[in-house]
Amino acid sequence: MNMPDAELEAKESRLQGLPHSLSMYVKQLRPRQWTKNLLVFAALIFSVRVADMDMLGKSVAGFFLFCFVSSCVYILNDFMDREADRRHPEKKHRPMASGAIHPYAALGLGAVILTGSLLTAAWMNPLFAVLLLIYFGLNVAYSARLKHVVIIDILIIAAGFVLRAIGGGLLIGVPFTPWFLICTMLLALFLAISKRRHELYLLNSQKGSHRQVLDFYSLELLNQFNSIVTTATLISYALFTFTSGHTLHLMWTLIFVIYGIFRYLYLIHVEGKGGKPERVLFEDRHILLTVMLYALSVVLILVYLE
Repeated sequence: MNMPDAELEAKESRLQGLPHSLSMYVKQLRPRQWTKNLLVFAALIFSVRVADMDMLGKSVAGFFLFCFVSSCVYILNDFMDREADRRHPEKKHRPMASGAIHPYAALGLGAVILTGSLLTAAWMNPLFAVLLLIYFGLNVAYSARLKHVVIIDILIIAAGFVLRAIGGGLLIGVPFTPWFLICTMLLALFLAISKRRHELYLLNSQKGSHRQVLDFYSLELLNQFNSIVTTATLISYALFTFTSGHTLHLMWTLIFVIYGIFRYLYLIHVEGKGGKPERVLFEDRHILLTVMLYALSVVLILVYLE
């Protein structure tokens, strides 16, 4: 029995729209921002002399679990901000803000991913599951209220990076020195402050129409914050290289940290970038090469000079 032309066309239209709909859900997970979770591998890199395949496997699993949980945070954040995002010159193209996917369907997907991730983490390491839950809860509080509280908003972002670093060490049983965690927090603050500055630069006089907390910031204040954090980061990392318990030759990696921060400051103040660190990492060849050389130099120094 032949299907009526109108019904056939409608079915073909639905089938053609299915791949696009699936791609929008994948986009909603923001896989481009998963690069932030590479910090999970920091513990493995600084333990390269004793690392084995089991530790590598646990680090890879931890990386993806953080990716999935962070994607759930993005889903919740976009759900709560979808009206404000529609007024943003860039964020209005996000799947929920643009209407490409149904907000409640996205929430359902996030609930499934979050449940599966926490159960997997609990099977691997109960303490790691608790840390993931703390990370998710902290970000829920950020999305619901704390992102509107001046200064607290950037501190919450920095705390998320510290939890990633702790999680990586927890999975493979390697503790971090306090100085490394301080360096992680300060570098994350630098990125968070730079992100706020870029939002002010982008929205200009309409800054309050999108993110309420921007009404309490100014370019001058954020520039001063960055000056303080940049100085503290460099000093803290220098102290880390001498107190980490590894070879003193780690001090030579300081040049990559200095150049990377200076290059990022150049992108912020001269080229008007810095709002999306995950994009800068892959689009700016200088930053990407610096990160790669830093990781390679740390591995070589710890393997051959320790």
